[in-house]
Amino acid sequence: MRRAARALGTYVSRSPVTAGYAALLLSTHLWCTAVLSTAEAQRVVLGVSTHLDNLQDRPVRVLAGSMLFFDGTLTDITSEAFAGTLITLGLGVLVCLAWLERRYGAGRAYGIFVLGHLAATLLTVPLILVALAHGWYPESVRHAADFGISYGAETVLATGALLLRRARWLAAAGVVAWPVLGGDWSGVLPDFTTVGHLLAAAIGFGCGAFLLRAARRAAPAPVPQPAPALVE
Repeated sequence: MRRAARALGTYVSRSPVTAGYAALLLSTHLWCTAVLSTAEAQRVVLGVSTHLDNLQDRPVRVLAGSMLFFDGTLTDITSEAFAGTLITLGLGVLVCLAWLERRYGAGRAYGIFVLGHLAATLLTVPLILVALAHGWYPESVRHAADFGISYGAETVLATGALLLRRARWLAAAGVVAWPVLGGDWSGVLPDFTTVGHLLAAAIGFGCGAFLLRAARRAAPAPVPQPAPALVE
């Protein structure tokens, strides 16, 4: 217990913003699952869903509110939803986002997270509109529940993968494999959340490449060594 408490204290002191954000996500999840009724929780998540109707009526509210919840479970450990929780909340927020905060500061870390969340969400809108116009997506997509941290988590996962010194490309392949293997490819287009996650990964790879380039530019130039003196 002492070791666990010490490790938790170290985590909080080194990544305080991420620790607070994780506590907020857990609080909203417990509020929806343990305090509210099923109908009330459904109204809450639909109120912060970034579907077309909400984005048209109250874009700022839903884009911000969606980041306060995660779409998953903490109890059904054999379900696909729990695997998603491990990836988004576990690897994405508790590991990668915390690591980026420690290495680059909270401003850059959360800038990457929020950029991925906003850009991936908004870039899927034209795709959905085109798909609806051609009948590739059902009309129910206009008001389907779509909320959570997964786009932001995918972005920081991609960024973190590209910043690894070892197994960089293996980690990057794993980041892409998650939405590809979990998506619905039965129609003309994959489901829009799969497209959104792939866009988020591309944004994250771009952020990682930018950080790598900036680190190389900031690295001091090697000091030339004097030529050895010739012995006559």
